[in-house]
Amino acid sequence: MRPDEGDLDEEIRGHLAIDIKERIDRGEDPVSARRAALREFGYVPAVREEMRRVWYSRWYDQAEALARDMRFAVRSLIRAKAVTVTVVVTLALGIGANAAIFSVVRSVLLRPLVNRDADRLLYIRQTAKGTGTENLTFSVPEINDFKSRATTVAAFGDFSTVDFTVIGFGHEPRLVKAGVVNGSFFEVMGLRPVLGRLLNAADDGPAAAGAAVLTHRFWTTALQSNPAVIGQTIRLGPRAATVVGVLEPSVPYPEETQIIANMVTSPHHSQAMMNTSRTHRMTELFGRLAPGATLEAARAELSTVHASVMRQYPQAYSARARVQLEVRTLRDQLASPAQTILLVLLAATAVVFVIACANVANLILARSVRREGELAVRAAIGASRGALRRTLLAESLVMCTGGAILGLLLAAPLVTVASRYAARFSIRALDATVDASVLWLGAGLAVIAAVLLAFVPRLPSSDRTAAVGLAGGSVRLTPGTNRRLRIFATIQVACSFVLLAGAGMLIATLTALQTANTGYDMRQVLAIDVPALATAVVDKNRSTFSPEATRRIRELPGVQGVAAGLVVPWRDLSFSNRLPFSVEGYQTADGEERPTAQLRVVSPGFFDVLGVPILSGRDFTSEDRSDTDPVAIVSQSVARRMFSSADAVNRRLWFGTAKPRRIIGIVADADDQNIVQAPTLTIYEPIRGGIMGQLANRLFVRAAGDPYTLVPPVTRIIRETSADQAVERPATLEDVRAEVLTPERLNTFVFSALGGIALLIAVVGVAGVLAFSVGARMREFGVRLAIGSTPHDLRIGVLRDGIRIAAFGIAAGAVGGYALVRVVERVFGAVQLPGALSVIGAAVVLIGAAAVASLMPATRASRVDVLQALRSE
Repeated sequence: MRPDEGDLDEEIRGHLAIDIKERIDRGEDPVSARRAALREFGYVPAVREEMRRVWYSRWYDQAEALARDMRFAVRSLIRAKAVTVTVVVTLALGIGANAAIFSVVRSVLLRPLVNRDADRLLYIRQTAKGTGTENLTFSVPEINDFKSRATTVAAFGDFSTVDFTVIGFGHEPRLVKAGVVNGSFFEVMGLRPVLGRLLNAADDGPAAAGAAVLTHRFWTTALQSNPAVIGQTIRLGPRAATVVGVLEPSVPYPEETQIIANMVTSPHHSQAMMNTSRTHRMTELFGRLAPGATLEAARAELSTVHASVMRQYPQAYSARARVQLEVRTLRDQLASPAQTILLVLLAATAVVFVIACANVANLILARSVRREGELAVRAAIGASRGALRRTLLAESLVMCTGGAILGLLLAAPLVTVASRYAARFSIRALDATVDASVLWLGAGLAVIAAVLLAFVPRLPSSDRTAAVGLAGGSVRLTPGTNRRLRIFATIQVACSFVLLAGAGMLIATLTALQTANTGYDMRQVLAIDVPALATAVVDKNRSTFSPEATRRIRELPGVQGVAAGLVVPWRDLSFSNRLPFSVEGYQTADGEERPTAQLRVVSPGFFDVLGVPILSGRDFTSEDRSDTDPVAIVSQSVARRMFSSADAVNRRLWFGTAKPRRIIGIVADADDQNIVQAPTLTIYEPIRGGIMGQLANRLFVRAAGDPYTLVPPVTRIIRETSADQAVERPATLEDVRAEVLTPERLNTFVFSALGGIALLIAVVGVAGVLAFSVGARMREFGVRLAIGSTPHDLRIGVLRDGIRIAAFGIAAGAVGGYALVRVVERVFGAVQLPGALSVIGAAVVLIGAAAVASLMPATRASRVDVLQALRSE
């Protein structure tokens, strides 16, 4: 049992009382006896601390002392409100940003999947690097080859993405993105239902009844979690399906779908081409490792099977395409699109935290210089260096704890913003929340910052003579302290330079994308999806629907033109439809493959509505067909490559064994897949007379005024033509392009915001260093003015100091950033360096900001009162 604190005080008082009594008995007066006894006993608090060490363990003693110092620190910091608020807010920005980004990184890269045994779940895909195709998907015969030959994979799951027009649930017809899967898909994925059941082997085959499973997000948002949907019959396009279950919350991959149905619901999956053609690829493939099999073994076996299939069917694999097989776990596949951007973002927020700590270190260092007298006196009367350092640590902990609490409060809204940003790269980001791990991160960052800041100031010596001098004089800036202040300011500028240069590169890229020539006149053009293929109306009325609807829409007030096409530029990126073709009079060289072109089906007036100029020949007319007298229009790149200088009009081309098509016109290149236009081989066919014409369900309307005012009347006309017709995604081409650029715009905004925060903190840091330096050099400035210097000279000198700090920081940032890029390249591969314009722009911004930050301290230095400055000493 430890002695009571009161016993310790009583023992000290008793010892002093005995000593004082003995001295009085020897003839000393009481006052002198007490003074002599205290002098001989020593500094009572110090002796008391020494005695406590005998009674209590060292850690207990240190903890109690730290708690006492923290109470003192709270009272001290309340008196220094400006410094305290600045430190807390600065640290809150750094900690809050890091906590928010860590939440997203944890959700996307670290949080386990809900899938059963997710580490044994495989994602398998083909790539064609030669044609720039990252995901070639699979055909049904290719999947059957894997199923029959692979032994390391216990089961395979097929997934095809299909757009269905859904009629049912008491709602208007609507277009939904659906997955069409085989019966083993959900078993392979290891998912469970929250309501009803999932699809199984009984739902396979042409004789099975149509069945559909709702995704959890669709069920909760569109259907308000209504349990009565189980057993309802809905129409998916022309076929009926019964809702059999609701899927548990899970990561939607490879597409965020609303409904997952069996194959019998998709007429396309019943066609012979789907089941026999090796080049008809539209299916994603998943697999589950067999018991005892490893990822490496499965990758090796599947690659061997794939190579064997390629040798067996060489006509299905272009040598130029360089088709390869990739096998990885689903978790790695989900994380890979977002991994690089999230780690870069995490690094950027870490840089902001470093800048915040450097700025706070400057404030703490300046405060410690002003407190040198107080610390020196405490050292002179017996406080050890450990006790002084503990005092500084207590203050740092109080401020950093406040910063961490405020930062975690800021983290909640920041997580919302960051998750929406990261969802562009991984849907898992939407599940990010502020949880216990984030609280631990905030606490860890606060402790790290507190410990670092506690060791920034230099402790005074315990010399009593020096202590008296420090206690009685003004603030003095030693060379060592001045050097540390400037080093911290330089670090802030260096880190800010790295962020600003990166943000400048993103701004330059975004500007180039926004101003790039697209090949289309996007002004006043409204694009609408009219997915007639997904309804029974197609077979009956397709031949009359488009002309009738087009005629009525063209007669609307404010409509300048109407046309139909196969894709909406930049929005329908999954529809490439590239086919090999031949032309009259062109012979391929030995080893040269037949050229491929994008096939696009368009209506008469398409080029006029979208502003694509016809360079030679004529446009399609209502009499042109793709079956009886096939005709075509080609892009300028086709004409140049295939016919050189000869005129391509009235020449012939053909696809495979199809009838030759007579070229009736040449149009300018228009790349509907890439924002930055590239030379594109495109062949256009008329909408009438071919199977592809039924797929041309994108409507384009050129308006004289606001295009969005035409959406209600256009929708009414289409619905009057067919009550079951879905009308989806009306948007101007300008807005479609802006939506496609959203990831680049978000990247630019996020990194520019981080760069702006870093710049603000750095400017405050430079201004603080110079202001403190000027305050400590007032006597020097007074002397310099007294011996002949002008105020202008002092002003220029302080400005020069600020610009010098910025210049050193820029140089350090350039060297450090280049070294960082080289390190990152070893991990992630090639990294794009900012261009000269971005680097120069960042440097100019920082130099200008440093000059502005130096103006106030420079003005203060130039207005020094000579007599007052000299008298202050």
